[in-house]
Amino acid sequence: MKNYLLVSFLLLICLSCSNSGNSKTFITGTTGRYLFNANEVLEVYYKEKILLVKWRGREGIKPLQINDSSFYMKELNEKIMFVTTPKMHIELVEKTEHKGVKYQFRKMNTGEKTPKEYFNAKDFKNAKIGFLKIQETDSLNPAIKQSVLNRVGYNYLNNKHLNSAIEILKINTFLYPTSSNTYDSLGDAYLKNKDTTNAIVNYKKALSINPENRGSLRTLEMLNKK
Repeated sequence: MKNYLLVSFLLLICLSCSNSGNSKTFITGTTGRYLFNANEVLEVYYKEKILLVKWRGREGIKPLQINDSSFYMKELNEKIMFVTTPKMHIELVEKTEHKGVKYQFRKMNTGEKTPKEYFNAKDFKNAKIGFLKIQETDSLNPAIKQSVLNRVGYNYLNNKHLNSAIEILKINTFLYPTSSNTYDSLGDAYLKNKDTTNAIVNYKKALSINPENRGSLRTLEMLNKK
């Protein structure tokens, strides 16, 4: 009976310690934004010393704490681990499905944004710089895929966000300056914005790369008849 009471007492102490929350040092060191991929962020914050995560527009995600530095996040179906060296970052605990690949997410600097965030904030200059940096480090990254950015541009056009459409399609021409299609699409955006001069410039650029670009040919013929 005495042993049972002792075990119960120790268990209560352990539970009390585990529910006391994370240390101030740990909270200070881990709070922040982590680059989940080239254009997406995983944000870590705390409420009453409990670690919470914001990811893909969802706030208040509460991973299950495994030990002092590791948590299970069911939304990822992964165990995440905070590592302090060489600089604070998040690592995914290795498992068979990773096939030997190590996944690490660096902690972002204060004020740092992804290209998408810069773009959404209308900071098109830094958005362009960010997209070009992605291309320099990983030319096959889905975030800078020509067809993806083209589709984003037309989505803006269809929703009458003409300036945003022009800016993302301009970025696409910087990323793919030898693509006839990027200039053709930018021409469409300018035309939609009733900027015939710049539309013609880009249609002609599209044709200089590919003289058989039917979209540019057809639209130029139509404009010349007016």
